[in-house]
Amino acid sequence: MSLTKNSKQADVLLKLQGVIPEGRLLVNEPLSKHTTFKIGGPADYLILPATLDEISRVMVIAQEYKVPVTILGNGSNILVLDKGIRGLVIKLGSDMSYIRHSESTICAGAGAMLADVSSYAAKNGLGGMEFAIGIPGSIGGAVYMNAGAYSGEMCQVVVAVSGVCADGSVRRFVESELSFGYRHSIFQDNQCVICEVELSLQKQEQPTIEQKMNDYTLKRETKQPLEMPSAGSTFKRPEGHFAGTLIEQAGLKGFAVGGAQVSMKHAGFIINAGGAMAQDVLELIKEVQHRVYKHSGVMLQPEVRIYGEE
Repeated sequence: MSLTKNSKQADVLLKLQGVIPEGRLLVNEPLSKHTTFKIGGPADYLILPATLDEISRVMVIAQEYKVPVTILGNGSNILVLDKGIRGLVIKLGSDMSYIRHSESTICAGAGAMLADVSSYAAKNGLGGMEFAIGIPGSIGGAVYMNAGAYSGEMCQVVVAVSGVCADGSVRRFVESELSFGYRHSIFQDNQCVICEVELSLQKQEQPTIEQKMNDYTLKRETKQPLEMPSAGSTFKRPEGHFAGTLIEQAGLKGFAVGGAQVSMKHAGFIINAGGAMAQDVLELIKEVQHRVYKHSGVMLQPEVRIYGEE
């Protein structure tokens, strides 16, 4: 259901305005402002909730009017298509970015940035989140994708997740229910909104933790195109290979379609070199897949998730 040209639009908007105050309910908001790729058409409605109760009430409205719901965190690891996203887009950001701890357990709102959670853990002498220091996403998005780097993954530290389900009910998922796999969690299948994450970490010396974080940060800064807009690693790691190496071996470093380009710094990244449209990125992904398969016989699969209408 598109809200922009629908007879129920006024009713839906009125109900949303009764839940979300002005300034946190945006109409026809360009999603290029809310993704790390700096690409994407408008959302019919972009909602910036501040509480779990607001999310619950919005989900009830969405279900009542059969309006599709899309969840955003920091907007990394996604490509929003040029015509944007129909229905409601809920962005979990700074209003849900609290971080607190008790003993060796950290509790973080889904909007908290991974780097902030990692730094918080280090300051409190808690190890296990060092791998996440350079991942450009929120902790909610990281759980959704079971994000990882440098042999670490979210599944190694997450013990419970609280979320709001499609009917507005609140549920706490324990570790055995999270169905973690490679870049996968239960939240890709159950339509629940990740709201709060509980982590179990280990007491360690702060200098040891910080040294590891510094090493990972240096590796990222020297090897990855962090200075350019991108969605992070574009392709999943194929078994027995590295996507960036296969792309480089196929002679594709610097190859471009429109404003989208295979990074010269790390071939595993497609960057927005200036004015890229989503269609440029899609065409570049397809060309990279075709040429890598022709060169090596390996079919790369996108890691970046694609949302919206072309």
